[in-house]
Amino acid sequence: METIYEILTELRPEFDFKESKNYIEDGYLDSFDIVNLVSELESKYDILIDALDIVSDNFISADAICTLVEKCGGTV
Repeated sequence: METIYEILTELRPEFDFKESKNYIEDGYLDSFDIVNLVSELESKYDILIDALDIVSDNFISADAICTLVEKCGGTV
């Protein structure tokens, strides 16, 4: 989980991702950030995230992102 927070902080250092309950609603991540985040996750965890999984529900929290990574075969 800490690696997820590190990636998020590298993308948007101005936000404290541990404080937010919903990254999308709170404006922490937009569509461009999600594209960059997917690329970082794929690289870091050596996974491929299916385009059908790139929906906002999978990026609302660190837990949701961890679940997505694990679904795609990564180990968080």
